[in-house]
Amino acid sequence: MGNEQTPQLPSTAASSDRAEGRETSLSGAARRWLLDRISALWTLLTGRPVSLYAASVLRIGYGLLYLVFLLREFPHRDEIWGPHAPWTPALAQQLFDQTGWYSILVLSDSRAYFELCYVLAVITSALFMLGWRTRVLSLLFAVVVTSFHARAIFVTDGGDNLVLLMSLYLVLTACGRRWSLDARRARLRTARAGSAQEPVRSFAAQQLRDARTTLTTVLHNCGLFLIAVQVCFLYGSAGLYKIQGTTWGGGTALHYALNLELFQPWPALSHLVVGYPMVIAIAGYVTVLLQVAFPFVLFGRLKYPVLTVLLGMHIGIAVLMGLPLFSGAMIIADAVFLPDRFYTFLPQLWRRATQRTGARRPVPGRAVRPGSVPSQGGPGLPHPRP
Repeated sequence: MGNEQTPQLPSTAASSDRAEGRETSLSGAARRWLLDRISALWTLLTGRPVSLYAASVLRIGYGLLYLVFLLREFPHRDEIWGPHAPWTPALAQQLFDQTGWYSILVLSDSRAYFELCYVLAVITSALFMLGWRTRVLSLLFAVVVTSFHARAIFVTDGGDNLVLLMSLYLVLTACGRRWSLDARRARLRTARAGSAQEPVRSFAAQQLRDARTTLTTVLHNCGLFLIAVQVCFLYGSAGLYKIQGTTWGGGTALHYALNLELFQPWPALSHLVVGYPMVIAIAGYVTVLLQVAFPFVLFGRLKYPVLTVLLGMHIGIAVLMGLPLFSGAMIIADAVFLPDRFYTFLPQLWRRATQRTGARRPVPGRAVRPGSVPSQGGPGLPHPRP
């Protein structure tokens, strides 16, 4: 009886308390980390519109691309979209009833109505590219692209599908705040206002303005996020689809594609490239690798060489396979991954290059003697010394 030991209940309780304390501290740290991430994401989403220059490049690129497309197909407009096309408005309307598509081109069978729609589409694309009243024109541009795409949906390709998606996404973005007529008008308005005191707004008006600014910022950032995700899905799915085939694994897919008469705008050039099978095989493997790895190489400086290689790939597709619309749409879409500092650096680089070229170019009629520097006193006069 005297040698029996009582159980150490306080020690066990203390260990249990320490374990519960560690669990509580870990859960608290995880909760704080999650809240910090949510706060950072909310700040990124509502703080300021990101990549305004990239959005402007997308606006200019797709507006110009579709304008060139409409002008290029102007002689064939009636056979593709007109009321007397093989795919008649009645057949198109039957397809719309089944698929849910919509097109303003089928509202009337009149030739005058179609010509008016075509002219308005050309004007809309030009004004959207220039950035005039971009909020309204972005919506009209989406309606134009959707209508022309749906009217002749069986003659479209991957480039048309991408332009359609991008036109819908650009409606959400503030793509007219840089390099546009809207931005120029805003600068002139600010310059005219000068140092004038800002008018006092009521509390309700200020709250309404702040809510509008926040909503515009959120929509813009979400729109750019959708564009980036769309491009990543496009590259990733294309690469994974290629891996499933034996021709891409064997390095012969590009060889077969270049030998198709349908994709030979320059037969002599295609035959010349086909003569280098090793180069074609390496290009095929690099294409698949970059497409599969594209979503994972968009961080840091690695994206610059990747985007450069993809630029060369799309230019090769446009020239060798005769798909300029598809290649142009992909090149413009890749611009969303370039930061604003890249676009702001380009004008500075251009100004430096032009200034350097202008400094080295001799001025006509001005002869400078060796050892002398032109001054304000006249050509060829020595620089005045103090």
